[in-house]
Amino acid sequence: MEYPLHRFRNNQKAIGLGDPAWDKAREHHLIDLSIRVGHNDRLLLEDGFEFINLSSCSYLGLHGHPAVLDGAIDALRSERVLDVPISRVRMRLTMLDELEAEWEKLWRARCLGAATAGAATSGVLPLIASGHLAPDGKPPVMIFDKFCHFSMNLIKPICGDETLVLTSPHNDVNFIEDACKKYPRVAYVADGVYSLGGAAPVRELMELQDRYGLFLYFDDSHSLSIYGENGEGYVRSVMPDELNPLTVIVVSLCKGYGGSGAVILLGSRRHEDMVIRWGGPLAWSQKLSTAAMGADMASIRIHQSPELRELQTRMLRNLELFDSRIPTENSGDPFTIRLVVVGDEEKASEVSGEIFRRGFYTSPVFFPIVERGKAGLRVMIRADNNPEDITRFCDVVEELVGQYRAAVAV
Repeated sequence: MEYPLHRFRNNQKAIGLGDPAWDKAREHHLIDLSIRVGHNDRLLLEDGFEFINLSSCSYLGLHGHPAVLDGAIDALRSERVLDVPISRVRMRLTMLDELEAEWEKLWRARCLGAATAGAATSGVLPLIASGHLAPDGKPPVMIFDKFCHFSMNLIKPICGDETLVLTSPHNDVNFIEDACKKYPRVAYVADGVYSLGGAAPVRELMELQDRYGLFLYFDDSHSLSIYGENGEGYVRSVMPDELNPLTVIVVSLCKGYGGSGAVILLGSRRHEDMVIRWGGPLAWSQKLSTAAMGADMASIRIHQSPELRELQTRMLRNLELFDSRIPTENSGDPFTIRLVVVGDEEKASEVSGEIFRRGFYTSPVFFPIVERGKAGLRVMIRADNNPEDITRFCDVVEELVGQYRAAVAV
């Protein structure tokens, strides 16, 4: 009997088509960089070359905040261990309870810490697929948005061993509603804010949740801290104070939050034991280290202070400056990721490489990160960027991308 292959992924095809673009990126010194941290937002290569990273996910610049660094150091000194090497389900440091209680007050949901957002996703999605987070305990049909992050798509085959798995066109609310009419139970998996820009239609999805009992799972890592009064992120900010039991949100703490690890936001306390006991890597000896917890607690204090709003405002001003110079599909939205489309995959690395030689790093993105023919430069603007540096960067992008587009037009 022939076993059906490539129902959810096809490494042979993806690597065959995508690896040449990675080789081209290496040729232009855009990957495999070994760096040291300099002063005033500068990074240094081993030969002393200095540049500014315009593809950093530390949107508020908290990754080097003195209070965050001191928090990590103080926690290590207080607890005198880097970790307790046993699974969380058996024991944990009291510091973790204190940290999760603070997140709960800040973001109005039951919060569970995890080592990474990827670990959280791989632990939670199979439990949704098997129906163990559903009110009736029955498996829903799982719908993954076409543009779901790789960390979610990677779990499709596991979910497919529990239930029917479908892929929807990007942000297609009609597709999801049709599925809700066809099947008694449906779960939808998506990013809150996508890693190449744009956001999920959260309000429309909440209407489907109210109407059909749609289960919602979001990874909203890219808007945490930069959006919302308490930095709760885009998805949580548009939802009621009491999170719906049919909603799970996962967020990385390694981006705007400026810490380490991830958090799972649950709308039902009864899900907690299920996730901790049966959530794969969440049940193993992979949890937040002592240093991570200290840094994360320090970041909470920043989120509770006026400094958060100041950083959010500064980030938006820098973003407005960039948008005023470089038009993109997502110009004007409050999220920091912009894709400057070049088109040709080899040319995207070539243009990005020349920008790097001018002192600015931008990640070239290509298939399978984006669709073929839509390669470009991934730009992320931050609160700690100097406006003068952004202006100089825009000058370089205008010149080099403009030259390429003019050549193509001819």
